[in-house]
Amino acid sequence: MPVAAGSLEEALAPIADGCTLLVPRGNAGVAMAATRALVRRGVKRLNLVAVPTSGIQADLLIGAGCVESIEAAGVSLGELGPAPRFAAALRAGEILVKDTTCPALHAALQASEKGVPFLPLRGLIGSDLVKYRPDWRVIDNPFANHDPIVLLPAIKPDVALFHAPMADAAGNVWIGATRELITMAHAARATVVTVERLHDKNLLEDPVLAAGTLPGFYVEKIAIAPRGAWPLALPGHYGRDDAHLAEYARLAATADGFARYLDLYVHERRAA
Repeated sequence: MPVAAGSLEEALAPIADGCTLLVPRGNAGVAMAATRALVRRGVKRLNLVAVPTSGIQADLLIGAGCVESIEAAGVSLGELGPAPRFAAALRAGEILVKDTTCPALHAALQASEKGVPFLPLRGLIGSDLVKYRPDWRVIDNPFANHDPIVLLPAIKPDVALFHAPMADAAGNVWIGATRELITMAHAARATVVTVERLHDKNLLEDPVLAAGTLPGFYVEKIAIAPRGAWPLALPGHYGRDDAHLAEYARLAATADGFARYLDLYVHERRAA
């Protein structure tokens, strides 16, 4: 059944309080316009899962009080330093942080994608991560002697949220070479996508575009949001706004500064 593009608020309806929300890394199509809309709505108790890291998106949601827990291989503003609202919430004990690695996150999502309860993974044995993740299990390889391996339970997100260049009237979404977005959509119960524009033909019928297209039956909701990844980049379409990200890092360093940022760039009517 075709997915009609609706308003941003309508598209975000599946993201309810308390849901497990799957989001991509900073240069993979982050739905920042949707993130600001979620903050304006006042969504609460999100269990955020980053694939596999996050930056301003997670920091903004955490600072606004939208997040109960986060599972990620890292949360930072890159060369601009630590993610300040994430760090403050962690120090204050306001959020639960599930530390992990990039391969572990991908494996746990692939388990959900394949419909199996867990996947095994090497490379974690001997690290402190295993000690702090009671949901991970270490077993002996049943096909060899003295060969421990870690079992990772499937991550089963309620909603995957990302931004892409375009979609068509059938609900197909072109993601290009960013293949982890397909894993996210396969793993999640519902997928919400914001796009730059609508394509006037069926993407799956185009021999050039079809290979980089997520079929519409994996997509629950679509909204058109031009420059919807700003201030982050949408590779191949526009770069990141370094000046704005630096301003965010400066303002978000304090609670008062973060509130000022919300007034300026999230609650724009309030600022006006």
